[in-house]
Amino acid sequence: MTDCPLPSRPARIMSRVLPRACGLVGTLALGGCFSIGPGRLTHDQLDYSRALGETQKHEMLLNIVRIRYADPPTFLDTTQVIAGYQLSRTLNGGFYAYPSAVTSYLFGSGSATMQETPTFTYQPETGQQYAENVVRPISPVVVMPLSLGGLPIDSLLRLTAQSIDGLSNVRALGAGPGGGGSLKFYLLLHDLRQLQVAGAMTIRIATDPPKGGQADDHDKSDSAHGGAGGGSGGANGVEHAFLVLPATSDPALASIQAEVRRLLMLSPHAEEAEIVYGPYPKVPGQIAILTRSMFAILSQIAYEIIVPDEDVTSGRTPPTISPVGIETRPDVVVHSGKELPDDIYTGVKYRNRWFWIEDSDFHSKLSFTMIQILAALAATSHSPGAVITIPAN
Repeated sequence: MTDCPLPSRPARIMSRVLPRACGLVGTLALGGCFSIGPGRLTHDQLDYSRALGETQKHEMLLNIVRIRYADPPTFLDTTQVIAGYQLSRTLNGGFYAYPSAVTSYLFGSGSATMQETPTFTYQPETGQQYAENVVRPISPVVVMPLSLGGLPIDSLLRLTAQSIDGLSNVRALGAGPGGGGSLKFYLLLHDLRQLQVAGAMTIRIATDPPKGGQADDHDKSDSAHGGAGGGSGGANGVEHAFLVLPATSDPALASIQAEVRRLLMLSPHAEEAEIVYGPYPKVPGQIAILTRSMFAILSQIAYEIIVPDEDVTSGRTPPTISPVGIETRPDVVVHSGKELPDDIYTGVKYRNRWFWIEDSDFHSKLSFTMIQILAALAATSHSPGAVITIPAN
């Protein structure tokens, strides 16, 4: 029988430690192969979306305040957002064993550094782009379908219509305590809202020519004056909007429909009327809406802001325009003060004074949201919207 020599103590130590060393190095090496892309996608997409939304609210409110003090509005589009990340990893290690001594040990170290380098690209609206997006009236074919999504038609038309069939919504400076405007205009909007809530009024969008053989003349006029965001489609390339008053068995709703037809100078039995751009109907059976541009919409909101008396007496800004007739409040109530409250929807600072919309004022928030939607619809000539690029490595 042959005796097998036992391994030396250093060899036994190495046999136990070496597998652990290899496992540790392998673990560190595999840990450096993970990807940061999928983990950042949801986080960054939501955060940048929130940031862009808040920035757009601040810009819109600031432009309203600037117009109040005779400063020109300035719009800056965020055309590109690049969220770049760089991950640097280092790893080193080793194993020391001394055959003649009992001292044997494993050592290792590693580090990882992640660097974020976001890049934002802005583009100001100028020239033809500014003219189409800010100065040109928004087409009624673009405005009216918004009521189909549940937006109150009275608030929508108060913001966007200069007049409807000659009924004026102009509350101009120096036009008296009410700032001008026709009481019948607001009575019409009140009736339309009641019908909308009850489902006794709707808007129809179609590409078929309107009845009466007047399609060619209408299309040419709407194309020339219909403003930004005009629809297209059909054989003649133009969409048409119609106000629909369906028959109802409810006497109260039928009475309101009759009043709407009277105010709009429609036939007593008309169930549908084409909506066209202009101050007055071109042919019987039409509803003419003289729509506003984004600049006009923002100006109307701006001159409803209640500003400090010293700003008016010093000549920095004109007096505030008051509501007309049955209206009891502005479309968007903007407050001002030296300090910014905590509970606000959005707020901006202009010349050492804060202007804000209260978070508890749902009516103002809804009207302000409408303005932002209209601004997006009016943007017919601009570069593509913001592009968020998140490199994943």
